[in-house]
Amino acid sequence: MKLPRGQLLRSRVVADPGTTLSTALETDLTGYAVFEPRDALLLDADGQGVLTFEAGVPVLAYHTRTDAGGATALADLAVPGPYSVDLFELDATDLAKIHDTPPLRVAPGLPAERLAGDPSLADRTRDAAPADRVGGSDTAADGPDAVAAFLDDEEKITAIREQARSEARDRAQEWGLADELANLPGAVADADDDEESDNAAGE
Repeated sequence: MKLPRGQLLRSRVVADPGTTLSTALETDLTGYAVFEPRDALLLDADGQGVLTFEAGVPVLAYHTRTDAGGATALADLAVPGPYSVDLFELDATDLAKIHDTPPLRVAPGLPAERLAGDPSLADRTRDAAPADRVGGSDTAADGPDAVAAFLDDEEKITAIREQARSEARDRAQEWGLADELANLPGAVADADDDEESDNAAGE
């Protein structure tokens, strides 16, 4: 997805994406936000999530690393914060053609539900959305394919976490941080698992 460069309104670090979604809604933003998880370097998972808005209501979602759009892009972006967020204002005419891209569209309240876990914000966003964009639940509005894709991602969460932890260990060793990583809560569980495995092997 190629967006014209908008006017930067603010650049900040937020713990919760809901802060940005709420700001966009309250200011009737027409433009876009660029989200980048701050732990991307440690996990070697570079990539940004882009969310466009029309009068404060989310329209499109896209993830630069996975090249996914819509609900799948939201799933790719739904990682623990904090996030570095740049918020841009862009003329509606510049967004009009881009917004006519069905595979990237999201239902109005879906980002608040998937990224922020905030039902109240999702309801307020749906209330502010044009009538032609609100039809049934957000899940239904996204269509069965998008829902299936998101559920598939949920089923892969465990595998993704394990891969991320493994990559984090490798990167920590490269940086000489293995001792610090060993003190993390997850590492304790891993050590216990390894000890149990060794004991089982000895028996």
